[in-house]
Amino acid sequence: MRIASYVWNGRASYGIVAAAGVIDLGSRLGAKYPTLRDALAANAMKEVAGVAKGAKPDMSISQVELVPPIPNAEKIICAGRNYRGHALEAGSKLSEYPSLFLRLNSSLVGHNSPIVRSKLSSDYDFEGELAVIIGKPGRHIARRHAMKHVAGYACFNEACFRDFQFKHALTTGKNFAASGSFGPWMVTADQIPDPTQLVLSTRLNGVEVQHAKTDDLIFDIPTLIAYTSGFTPLVAGDVIVTGTPEGVGFARKPPLWMKAGDVVEVEITGLGLLRNEVVDEA
Repeated sequence: MRIASYVWNGRASYGIVAAAGVIDLGSRLGAKYPTLRDALAANAMKEVAGVAKGAKPDMSISQVELVPPIPNAEKIICAGRNYRGHALEAGSKLSEYPSLFLRLNSSLVGHNSPIVRSKLSSDYDFEGELAVIIGKPGRHIARRHAMKHVAGYACFNEACFRDFQFKHALTTGKNFAASGSFGPWMVTADQIPDPTQLVLSTRLNGVEVQHAKTDDLIFDIPTLIAYTSGFTPLVAGDVIVTGTPEGVGFARKPPLWMKAGDVVEVEITGLGLLRNEVVDEA
């Protein structure tokens, strides 16, 4: 299933994206599960699938304003320099342990919403990534059991301001308001049998700037889940963002920064395409 979160007729909701349109789950299940995160926490995906059987779409995808698939995630945990190619282009040695940082919900928008270049910086970089959404909670999860905790996957643009990242702090550069994006929807894990065999492509104004298979991860998804669950309990709706491949703007000569009017797209096999236009902060 493809499950999106959105605003429709001024109301926050979520639903199943089918070929003919969107089946609104908020109007059918909202009393029990107001958000996708609530449905995941209740282990209600079989119920969700049952509701969708035979249901007619309530609207077209063009009628809704898409927001991040989990707009109210408790934790968004991002892995830094987790592709071999990106570590090499950044001049980094391969780390012995995952390098993690947190991202705020307020720093993210959904598909087709503008991402904002801050008035404080022009060093605005793109980072196409694969996001993993947790369904089953857990603590000290064994690596061999980790994939049982995955609800689904989505595209992610971990866009950031490099001067603030390098000169101030990683958390600062990664958390400017509305600077990154997440979506367009969550694809449930049963639709992606092997997440190591996906192809990630990032395009800037139609030109491909990143292209990699997800088997280039230094620390794979089971390792990230096991490691992360060791220091914090993972709950339904938590998001683990797995890192970006080579080709980022700061590593180019001259650097390639995003500017107002640019269109950035992140596409991953089977997960769809995440598209955002860059605007300058008002």
